Amino acid sequence: MRRIVRAPWELLKRAFGWLVLFELRNKVLLAPTALRLRRLETAETRRLSACTAEAPAALVATVIATHRRPDQLRAAVRSALAQTVRDQVVVVVDDGAGLTELPDDPRLFAVSLARNTGVAGVVRNVGIRLTRSRYVAFLDDDNLWEPDHLERSLAVLEAPGGPDGVYTALRRVLPDGTERDVLSVPFDRRRAARESFLDTNAFVARRTPGLRFSRLRRTPEVLPREDWELVFRYSRGHRVRHVPHATVRYLVNPESFYTTWSG
Repeated sequence: MRRIVRAPWELLKRAFGWLVLFELRNKVLLAPTALRLRRLETAETRRLSACTAEAPAALVATVIATHRRPDQLRAAVRSALAQTVRDQVVVVVDDGAGLTELPDDPRLFAVSLARNTGVAGVVRNVGIRLTRSRYVAFLDDDNLWEPDHLERSLAVLEAPGGPDGVYTALRRVLPDGTERDVLSVPFDRRRAARESFLDTNAFVARRTPGLRFSRLRRTPEVLPREDWELVFRYSRGHRVRHVPHATVRYLVNPESFYTTWSG
């Protein structure tokens, strides 16, 4: 009997991919939370926009979401500001914990939400909506970029016939600083439906109305993550390409993954 019950599930997994099926389940079960959070996101964007004379604008807007990681955040911000591409604005969006002291740079723009949302996608969306740019990039507050991350990404994006989005390779390191491996997987949408190799720390994309993170409230147990959902959904109507150069120093941090964003 168990084999009979499992047979349709196995057929669906082979046809669509387990990540796609899990995300469909998430949308059914968690949709009510997303509606409330969308209203909150819009209200916060309006409030913060009213506090600035003009939206920060550049060729690339880099969005860094943060919550109670002051030392790691400063390191992440420094790596973003150290990019060889200078036409960039870096927007730090704090999830209601209060801003820490950050480097003094005219390209840096930092805001704090009125209260903790606990949803990384909402925090990042506020950063996207507060800026104007041709391209958008993302960096977590506990990861770092190599200085040529944006340069390599833009070289592919702005080439004749270039794609709409690219992602570079991730150099994954352990908390003690030792290298675990390099994650470098060519883009294949069918493979991406079955393997979670997409991460927005490596993703740079052309700004479009669809470049928005999922607003579902994803606890650490909820798979797939919002990074996968964004890139996979974006690839449905846009061309995505892999750049096989490790330009992201990605911290494999159990504390980061298993700690929920809460006040």
